[in-house]
Amino acid sequence: MRLSRYFLPILREVPKEAEIVSHRLMLRAGMIRQEAAGIYAWLPLGHRVLTKICNIIREEQNRAGGNELLMPTIQSADLWRESGRYDDYGKEMLRIRDRHEREMLFGPTNEEMITDIVRAYVKSYKALPLNLYHIQWKFRDEVRPRFGVYRSREFLMKDAYSFDLTPEGARHSYNKMFAAYLRTFSRMGLKAIPMMADTGPIGGNLSHEFIILASTGESEVFCHGDFLDMAPPPADVNFDDAEGLQGIFDKWTSLYAATSEKHDEAAFNAIPEGKRLAARGIEVGHIFYFGTKYSAPFGAQVLGPDGQQHPIQMGSYGIGPSRLVAAMIEASHDEAGIIWPDAVAPFQVGILNLKAGNSETEAACEQLYASLTAAGYDVLYDDTEERPGAKFATADLIGLPWQILVGPRGLAEGKVELKRRVDGSREQIAPGDILERLKA
Repeated sequence: MRLSRYFLPILREVPKEAEIVSHRLMLRAGMIRQEAAGIYAWLPLGHRVLTKICNIIREEQNRAGGNELLMPTIQSADLWRESGRYDDYGKEMLRIRDRHEREMLFGPTNEEMITDIVRAYVKSYKALPLNLYHIQWKFRDEVRPRFGVYRSREFLMKDAYSFDLTPEGARHSYNKMFAAYLRTFSRMGLKAIPMMADTGPIGGNLSHEFIILASTGESEVFCHGDFLDMAPPPADVNFDDAEGLQGIFDKWTSLYAATSEKHDEAAFNAIPEGKRLAARGIEVGHIFYFGTKYSAPFGAQVLGPDGQQHPIQMGSYGIGPSRLVAAMIEASHDEAGIIWPDAVAPFQVGILNLKAGNSETEAACEQLYASLTAAGYDVLYDDTEERPGAKFATADLIGLPWQILVGPRGLAEGKVELKRRVDGSREQIAPGDILERLKA
């Protein structure tokens, strides 16, 4: 993409309404625009990041056996009355009426609707286990939306739901998502630590939050320092191997890890002093096993191998892609701007023409742009007439992981400069060697 043709409304001034780093940088980098309190338009740069995050989530859900569908955002109030949650959910639920005065709502979550779908079609244990997921916009009418997309009213959510005949089968499904989440966050360049969590309004008796450490995190967390060195499950993890997945779960829950709500000071102090880690954290995922909490009131049953009807065992598993964008920025930034993990950066490579109008620099940039694009890289070519300093500032602000600086002085020596955003390192390299260097 040529920057001269790209919609990138950079703000040079720090927005006064932005209270935290991610909100400031997302507004300055032209990623989002506020349309109402807690409601944002995702501009092209932000949308590219959001799409890459969703693609990673989708790949790992599919790998773990998930089936993607898409449920509507508007739900019938009758479904929520059937579960008993319509009156209990509170003012966060946006309640509306259609032209026929039927009570509807803008869905804050989808346990009721997915249970209704499954009870209509799944009648035998032979159709289980089953995992259905979707990636959909949701709405919760927060009393005080703040911090940009970190805590907004409208947000994008991946929610998956598992359905099993027995508690043992449901636990295997839970472990599948546990391992899939570890892989998902690792692929995004994040170290997510699973911590025992309250089940809250979702309900159930088993729940884990996945927390990334960040100095600007909203909650205080306590854990064993060895979590930082633990490797995620490999790409070839066997999701049908119940014993193997239980081993992964046991390994990742064998060390102490707790949010402030679940913190046990005595257990934390039992950790060797040099291994105790108290920090701030950001929740990026939450998984639940809640048994028959929804299937029982909905009459969602299957005929078992014993010829008897059995209520379906269920779990739910959430990741907020839009919140993840903000969380990544909170965890990885500097004074110049965003430092994206390579896998989710809006563009992998930036080409900066430091002498617009110069035939040699333009020819070199065009050649680099063509070769990198043909090799499958997402490239942003700054072909504008801005001064070099402004181009450097923009590239760092939006977090381009690799930046190729093309100027007449370097070209006279047969070189361009390759900059790595994460550590600021630079090297002189021949234009023809750039592709191999990036592959390496």
